[in-house]
Amino acid sequence: MLDRRFDRQGELLARDEVLRLRIYRHPDGRQENVLAWKGPVSVSPQGYKARQELELELQGPGAKPEELLGALGYLAIQTIERYVEYFHLDEAVVRLEWYPRMDVLVEVEGDEAGIEAALRVIGLPRETFSSEPLPAFVSRYGARTGRPAALVTAELEGAAPAWERR
Repeated sequence: MLDRRFDRQGELLARDEVLRLRIYRHPDGRQENVLAWKGPVSVSPQGYKARQELELELQGPGAKPEELLGALGYLAIQTIERYVEYFHLDEAVVRLEWYPRMDVLVEVEGDEAGIEAALRVIGLPRETFSSEPLPAFVSRYGARTGRPAALVTAELEGAAPAWERR
């Protein structure tokens, strides 16, 4: 999975919004493109993160979403490459995310009851989960290991990405 985030002169970042193009690459060679707008983040007193999201699938052999975004003045400001496995547990979705060089992350999405039920099933302590954004995990990885995290394979200096070393 490849995520590209776009902005136009920092206008979305200033409003805590994200314009993301997610590219799913399937083993059979198919590719899916999903364009998403993500609104500002809110965090409840209990630590649950929420944000409005609107998604649009862009399909077809001629689909060129990056070209369209460029024509509208949006430039790619960040690329994130990862291998993701999805697990559906009742009312929640658990995602395991492998980055080229960083810790494996576990993300749980759903309503509050669904999240808590999924955490009980997977057996990880609730206090190890946070609503922090990806840059916080990247920073902690660098501080703990003494080397920078790599969010795209091109940053690896010849090593295989984490998901190929599993």
